[in-house]
Amino acid sequence: MSVAAVAADRSVCAPLPVLGRDVRVPLVTGGEVDYAALDYAASAPALQRVWDDVAAYAPYYGSVHRGAGYLSQLSTDLFENSRRTVAEFLGCRADDQVVFTRSTTDSLNLLAAALPQGTRVFVFETEHHASLLPWEQRADVAVTYLNAPRTPQQGVDTLEKALAEREPYGPALVCVTGASNVTGELWPVRELAAAAHAHGARIVLDAAQLVPHHPVDLAELDADWVAFSGHKLYAPFGAGVLAGRADWLQAAAPYLAGGGASRKVSRRTDGGVDIEWHTTAARHEAGSPNVIGAYAIASACQALTEAGFPELIAREQELIDRVRAGLAEVPEVQVLSLFGADAARVGVLSFVVEGWNSSHFAAALSAEYGIGVRDGLFCAHPLVRTLLGSEPQDPGECGAPEAAPGERSLNAIRVSFGAGTPHEHVDRFVRAVKELVTDGARWNYRTEDGRCVPARSAG
Repeated sequence: MSVAAVAADRSVCAPLPVLGRDVRVPLVTGGEVDYAALDYAASAPALQRVWDDVAAYAPYYGSVHRGAGYLSQLSTDLFENSRRTVAEFLGCRADDQVVFTRSTTDSLNLLAAALPQGTRVFVFETEHHASLLPWEQRADVAVTYLNAPRTPQQGVDTLEKALAEREPYGPALVCVTGASNVTGELWPVRELAAAAHAHGARIVLDAAQLVPHHPVDLAELDADWVAFSGHKLYAPFGAGVLAGRADWLQAAAPYLAGGGASRKVSRRTDGGVDIEWHTTAARHEAGSPNVIGAYAIASACQALTEAGFPELIAREQELIDRVRAGLAEVPEVQVLSLFGADAARVGVLSFVVEGWNSSHFAAALSAEYGIGVRDGLFCAHPLVRTLLGSEPQDPGECGAPEAAPGERSLNAIRVSFGAGTPHEHVDRFVRAVKELVTDGARWNYRTEDGRCVPARSAG
């Protein structure tokens, strides 16, 4: 094979191999095809590197912290080294803490529980429910929801105005996504952080959709906290991260009470107990920690760093361009966007197809082409409603069709991809969209348990 041919072959292969790349799935029309996993925004497949690292460690798995045995000591070292790896990956400052959690949702609920009494929270309606809803759980916290901006600058201006007008002037927190889980558009995090700090507020970055695609540096962005999930970062072992400033976390009661969070517990003469809690990250990591999940995240961080974000970003942009160019050739397709066609984005795009129920379209992509996408409101109901021009009271449920095939429904289709996606998958997706719009589905579909599924026969 020539040098040029080798280079061309490498350009279409995924730079970071993932599990499932050779999985074959059946088609309702007959035969099998390699599964095209294009739902990375929900859960990215595990990197082969992550799987191999975890498998190599598994025989040495042991209890973490305080164990006298060799495997316990090894596991403790692995767990704490994973914390340091993640801190380096995120550009944490010297006094920042890295807390291992279960997910982005868990991380932001932890931070919500740690807010000082009377904190004002400012959050755009465009957020995923993981960063939109946790603040409502605190009766002593006031939440201000900001309307969806139509340009990045409008977002900064909206935040500036809201912060300047807040009364009383006390602790405040801004919560913002780094990249939308609906449109993939990048948000002006650095500018929003500057606006927050100029008005005495802090900012937490929901980086669930950002860290798999772009470097996130807390110090450079001047963000106070960052939250993300391992299962978005090619490490699906039930772990997440909250990293950032330690003071509010140290001052708050432990997120969970139990072993590991406490340094000392003693009986009082009145029959009660006195508790001395840790002031380190362990304060919010009660119970036996998920060492496998933490190590998987650290392994993914190392793999992405070694692969090089500039190269990964350039390749992903090529995939984005291919998808957008292909969809632009189909007049019936409307791509959803807040900031416009020229906005910078990661490999996440949502769209609707004229004349199609989105769940019907997604079902046909799966059953007839072996392509896995997502349909619904993507746990970002206010944003999708805004983008679809619906009224707040219109019916709609994440992932469930509200109309029969061919009828309009309040949901959309989302395609998402990343470092493990080969070119063939996005090319097959574009081809399938064009064929479905031009020729229609080749199979009959019905609604079953709220989902659109293939009927038992074609006709």
